[in-house]
Amino acid sequence: MENGTWLDEVPKRPHQPRTWSRELPIIADALGTSLSDRLLFAVPKKGRLHQACLDLLHGSDIQFHRHSRLDIALVKNHPLALIFLPAADIPTFVGEGRVDLGITGRDQVEEHECIAPPTETTGVTEVLDLDFGKCKLQVQVPAKGDLQRPEDLIGKNVVTSFTNLTERYFRKLEAEQAGGNGSADAPLKTKIKFVGGSVEAACALGVADGIVDLVESGETMRAAGLKAISTVVDTSAILIKSKQPSKPELVDLISARIRGVITAQKYVLCTYNIKRSQLEAACKITRGKRAPTITTLEEEGWVAVSVMVERKNIAVAMDQLTAAGAEDILVMKLENSRTG
Repeated sequence: MENGTWLDEVPKRPHQPRTWSRELPIIADALGTSLSDRLLFAVPKKGRLHQACLDLLHGSDIQFHRHSRLDIALVKNHPLALIFLPAADIPTFVGEGRVDLGITGRDQVEEHECIAPPTETTGVTEVLDLDFGKCKLQVQVPAKGDLQRPEDLIGKNVVTSFTNLTERYFRKLEAEQAGGNGSADAPLKTKIKFVGGSVEAACALGVADGIVDLVESGETMRAAGLKAISTVVDTSAILIKSKQPSKPELVDLISARIRGVITAQKYVLCTYNIKRSQLEAACKITRGKRAPTITTLEEEGWVAVSVMVERKNIAVAMDQLTAAGAEDILVMKLENSRTG
């Protein structure tokens, strides 16, 4: 198959306003309630972020039951309704103020803002990096081909589901290649085409010279015979809010709960006993999120230390504390937190 034969008929991702907001009253009627007095919180309805979001809501004590085949769930213990949407749509609805809070990928926010730049009253505000769903939006080419740099794809066929970010990336490359003299309105030489799924197959099928797609471990791309030659965006899941939320106090409360869960997932509580003469060296190992809590023990010359340590560093910290003279080292998992 020659490049571009069937993909020429595939349009870029449409950006017309969805009709979802007009469906809300119908869904609300099905649930026998009104949404007018509830804060709306959008979460991904499927995909790589879905389960992690559900776990996060559970840890934040946001209690809900999702009825079968309904994309809305009423929260029992707060005036809140969860709206289950495609992750790509969430920046649109939060940015337009139709939804107050949302969880999506930073890549989706940047993709949306390429065509709908934020203003004082529109667009989203990032509240918190949720520290999960980390991946990279990368330019990939056949591993055994001659293409080695992203500049080598200028004027060729590139397939992606992130057409706006990809266009912005290659427009910048083309301008740099022209010595900075390129016009922002100049026609794009690189042919960028939209495919919603299985993007990694495009090169093998002969319909693209390269792709731009999300990569986590890279195993799928390597299995497809591809290699990364550039990163367009580093992304992870983020909590976003509207610039004009309907219930600012509830937005702050839910945000604080989610922040507490994320902190608890990131840290553990480490306690140990140590001689006061060795305390300074130990505190350099475990500095804590702000500072260690130190308590004098009944045994003269000894203190107890309680401190938060990043989970990923705890094994090394325990080894170093033992070498520094610490005893009775205990590590406890945090279920939730409220920290500065």
